Amino acid sequence: MSIQNFSYTFTTLKSTEEVFSTLINPRNWWIGLHHEIITGKSENRNDEFIFDAGNGVHHTVQRLIEVSPYEKIVWEVIESKLTFVNKMDEWTGTKICFEIFKEADKTKVVFTHEGLIPQFECFGGCSGAWSQYLEKLEKDLNQ
Repeated sequence: MSIQNFSYTFTTLKSTEEVFSTLINPRNWWIGLHHEIITGKSENRNDEFIFDAGNGVHHTVQRLIEVSPYEKIVWEVIESKLTFVNKMDEWTGTKICFEIFKEADKTKVVFTHEGLIPQFECFGGCSGAWSQYLEKLEKDLNQ
């Protein structure tokens, strides 16, 4: 049985460089829905940023563990407190990944939250929120 991590894929006419530049800074895309506050840095390997949303409902700390310019970005969630589920540290140890591919005249973006699986209590709500953020990102990158 394969693991069913949450994933979302889209294409844009923007270059891989433009896409990478947008994605490396979460303030460019992980905002605008739930009163988000993002502090810290996400530029170089081992940089950390804090994501708070929903007035204390969602708190996570991410560390940039892999960065391949114009190709891949991976953050590991090193701390999480999700107050809307019983196991509040459910995201701890999961990975938030973007892969960027050049395909003819387009750029393909593949987002995967490795470890966010249907067995998680937050899967329904969290995957729904991810879809909202990523649909907004897709729209912004296609304007």
